[in-house]
Amino acid sequence: MTVYVLAPGRCRNLVLFLASLVFYAWGEPVYISLMLFSTFLDYGNGRVLEYARENGRPGLSRAVLLESVLVNLSLLGVFKYSGVLPLPVGISFYTFQTMSYTIDVYRGEVPAQKSLTAFGAYVSMFPQLIAGPIVKYKDVAVELKHRTSDLRDKAAGIGRFCVGLGKKVLLANQIGLLWEAVRLVPPEQMSTLTAWLGSGAYALQLYFDFSGYSDMAIGLAQMIGFHLQENFDYPYVSGSITEFWRRWHISLGQWFRDYVYIPLGGNRKGLLVQLRNILIVWALTGIWHGKGWNFLVWGMYFGVLLLLEKCFLLRWLSRCPAAVRHLYTMTAVLVGMTVFALDRLKDGLLWTAMLFGRTGCLWNGETIWLLSSHGILLALCIFGAAGFGKRLAERPSVWILSFILSIAYIVDAAYNPFLYFRF
Repeated sequence: MTVYVLAPGRCRNLVLFLASLVFYAWGEPVYISLMLFSTFLDYGNGRVLEYARENGRPGLSRAVLLESVLVNLSLLGVFKYSGVLPLPVGISFYTFQTMSYTIDVYRGEVPAQKSLTAFGAYVSMFPQLIAGPIVKYKDVAVELKHRTSDLRDKAAGIGRFCVGLGKKVLLANQIGLLWEAVRLVPPEQMSTLTAWLGSGAYALQLYFDFSGYSDMAIGLAQMIGFHLQENFDYPYVSGSITEFWRRWHISLGQWFRDYVYIPLGGNRKGLLVQLRNILIVWALTGIWHGKGWNFLVWGMYFGVLLLLEKCFLLRWLSRCPAAVRHLYTMTAVLVGMTVFALDRLKDGLLWTAMLFGRTGCLWNGETIWLLSSHGILLALCIFGAAGFGKRLAERPSVWILSFILSIAYIVDAAYNPFLYFRF
């Protein structure tokens, strides 16, 4: 950070690019060549696309765009779905970013980036490289060329980073221990409330883990002059599945909307085509998350719920009390999270059956013990996920406390999972 701040403005993209490469190579030196390949490939594709558009060669434009999409999807296919090679961290994010760049240049929405270092800084930007948010080139094109970061930006960025660190370390990791404890309970001893407790713990862990990483990325980026979009907007306060997915992983949802749903016709070609497009998007969303059948089922599950809401359920929900809408949403979300959490589809389906009373036991001693040992933390997580601590997170004293406690925990803790590694 010091080198970046002291560097002349014209050199900062180079410093950011090199620092990001070092950051990535620190954990995965072998796969830095893969990210560089993607960077060089789509930098060149962008230049050719602009040349083709300016010289009236639509055939060349289409060929280059097709090549870019196929190569990037092939990279994802080989490393993410073949099961032969280890999964490079962040590949799902930076391949989507480079594809969005070539598509936007093809559409004429942005000019091709002339500077290789600027494009490299965009692709490899270390704050969001590993876990997003997915940054579309057109959203940062201006700041790649010229950006400033005053003391107010740096202070806000530091605060955002500290809050995100606290979400990850103090909330996600801790509530994750409850999820792990529930997973150890044998199915024949699992009560219905224990199963719901486990699903709720996982949902809270995933939210605080991923939104915490997003907060840290947004904060770090703000410190160096980039203003990234929000990736979460308190999704657990939603009153429908439609609203939930407008608030959860916003950057991924917008990517599929802009580059899949709308090109397929969106909602412009009648209800049946719109419903088809929704199912396609959600099948692809499930596949994007992983190769297991559980991810595809998870995607189609939410796709079907969105279809039902589009057809009639939203109208029915609009006439219901807020509590009913929220109960419906959270029930549907927790069922979906259960399928998502467990690698084997049959395990997810078995857990879902336990949510709805398969064992015939509503609660038992295990349930009481888990609630007594984790109840305060669970209430705190629910409080935070509902947005009641939003104003607290704006206080510098909270930033400092969050940072100190997080560092103390990291030094001493053995449980620090990276949930989005596999995505």
